[in-house]
Amino acid sequence: MTPARPPEGAHAVARRHEGTAMSPSHEVTPIELPDGRVRVVVERVSPAVDDGRFPIKRVLGDRVVVEADCFADGHDAVACSLLWRTGGDGAWHSAPMAQLGNDRWRAAFTVDTLGSWSYTVRAWVDPFLSWRRDFERRVELDDLRVAAREGALRIEEAAERADSGADTTLLKAWAQELNRAATGGAAAEDLRRLALDEARATVATRHPDLRHAWVHPRTYSVTVERPKARHSSWYEFFPRSAAGDGTRHGTFADCEAWLPYVQRMGFDVLYFPPIHPIGRVNRKGRNNTLEPQAGDPGSPWAIGAREGGHHAVLPELGTLEDFHRLVKRAGEHGIEIAMDIAFQCAPDHPWVQEHPQWFRKRADGSIQYAENPPKKYQDIYPFDFESDDWPALWRALAGVFEFWIGHGVKIFRVDNPHTKSFGFWEWAISTIRGRHPEVIFLSEAFTRPKVMHRLAKLGYSQSYTYFTWRNTKQELVDYFTELTRGPGREYFRPNAWPNTPDILPAALQWGGRAVFMSRVALAATLAANYGIYGPAFELQEARALRAGGEEYLDSEKFELRGWNRDDPASLAGFIAALNRARRDNPALQSDAGLRFIEVDNDQLLAYAKATEDRSNVVVCVVNLDPHHVQSGWLQLDLAALGLEVNQAFQMHDLLSGQHFLWQGPRNYVSLDPQRSPAHVMQLRSRLRRESDFDYFL
Repeated sequence: MTPARPPEGAHAVARRHEGTAMSPSHEVTPIELPDGRVRVVVERVSPAVDDGRFPIKRVLGDRVVVEADCFADGHDAVACSLLWRTGGDGAWHSAPMAQLGNDRWRAAFTVDTLGSWSYTVRAWVDPFLSWRRDFERRVELDDLRVAAREGALRIEEAAERADSGADTTLLKAWAQELNRAATGGAAAEDLRRLALDEARATVATRHPDLRHAWVHPRTYSVTVERPKARHSSWYEFFPRSAAGDGTRHGTFADCEAWLPYVQRMGFDVLYFPPIHPIGRVNRKGRNNTLEPQAGDPGSPWAIGAREGGHHAVLPELGTLEDFHRLVKRAGEHGIEIAMDIAFQCAPDHPWVQEHPQWFRKRADGSIQYAENPPKKYQDIYPFDFESDDWPALWRALAGVFEFWIGHGVKIFRVDNPHTKSFGFWEWAISTIRGRHPEVIFLSEAFTRPKVMHRLAKLGYSQSYTYFTWRNTKQELVDYFTELTRGPGREYFRPNAWPNTPDILPAALQWGGRAVFMSRVALAATLAANYGIYGPAFELQEARALRAGGEEYLDSEKFELRGWNRDDPASLAGFIAALNRARRDNPALQSDAGLRFIEVDNDQLLAYAKATEDRSNVVVCVVNLDPHHVQSGWLQLDLAALGLEVNQAFQMHDLLSGQHFLWQGPRNYVSLDPQRSPAHVMQLRSRLRRESDFDYFL
């Protein structure tokens, strides 16, 4: 709403002093005033990220529940409405907000298209509602008759504002009838019945007096993405090793043979490290040595060679046509291909020669390679985002996304986005999403919390987390409570990974099979988005390059590997059971319903996930001790689970197929890590009698 000049003009304050002698030094300077008839206040609109600086995130079909504090001076009745629209223009839709108490109001709207939505709140002092509320309190007949005539005026005004012929007719008739009753000697009860007619009052409230309404000046935004932004299961493997024996370089055709395997495990995103030509200058050898041997393939993150750069594919993998076929075949298996986008160049990337101004120079004039002391990456040149030619650099990098979107890729995992310009990400993601709202971006930023959160605010759909290093019960409770209950829940969607090609956590190095099982169970059930780097994970690769480090020995980043997917010790079946549970239980497809459960053993972590209507509830218990049986008593919040006191209910373990009959809030669990360190149990609460047995539906 544009502030209006008061009717008496900008000198209103000065005129209060008419008749008073004032020296020039005491003159009141004219000021611009807002419309003094606007008496309402709108505060604390939620949800909001940094007071609306950044959008909140939702997925298609979500209800966006909006609250605000709305009040006014005095005792007049206040009304308010939620306003929303798609995109940055178009007609605003409106819905009345309901009181929650203490001047807090709420309403909701549903997002049914991808892209950007906007919302704000409007409030006003409502003369009709004020009259109606006061009329209910009046007792004396003379009071009622005078108030009835006033009400007739208010109703007549609403009739004039009505944009419907039927509403106009109804309201005019009501006003006339009320006026006749007030002047014709109607009894008090007849006046009350007529004035407080609920059905006709509802019509009147549809046409409020908005002359002095206040629209909150901040417009808030919602980014609406497809459901996979909220719930996805990622499987990462290196196409270079797809041939299987570790001697022949894999191809996109070899990757096609992996699709049934990935599908059987239940993953819906297949993520490849960079598939571009790999630089030969300063190429790294096995285990990250500076002395490669003949045939060493180099790091896929050293992007670019004479064959091309970010718009090309490594010839050993195949052609763009081969990649197109792989994307199509993956889709036939219910899998999307996700690409790694790493904005950096090998020394022989074509851009190094074509655009040397895009790179930072050392004192001797040579280009600075990437380093994070003591680590050095001699095979990688980072971009200089302070380059004088930054507009051309930005356009070229955004063009990389556009190129691969044109080749069927809709999901991107972005490598180290925290080492690139925040301004670039806000512009690039907004621009790309404006053209392709179905695209999903995953931020691979293991960095400081505020930087990770800023990237999420700037538009990343999902974000890597510190889950990889959170192992104790208290660490996990604190961290996931922060992720799911803290302010970041409106924009930061965690994607939990127990391992990556860069990170072999200490727990996986010493804990054995039980730790691999517990860590993937935690990732898959605590977070709606999770992923693993395989086959290293399901085959329990635990050899570190050096003691105390987190790098893999014989890392696949620098060499071809052979993997035996048919190894009987593989965790593929266990992972498949977890992903089936995720697929079949909506409670596991969101982070919003996570609640931790009290259990009297610090080696047991217990938590529940539930849908908003509690039609689906999953209770998980994980043994954090990989060596010993651990047991304890859970203290359930029955009301939060939708259960009655002393109600019998069944817990169906989705991993083992076992059924447990529980009753009341206190229930016992015991987990042997050598068998399975986790329960993932679906709550079944409805009981029916059939023959002599109880069955849970």
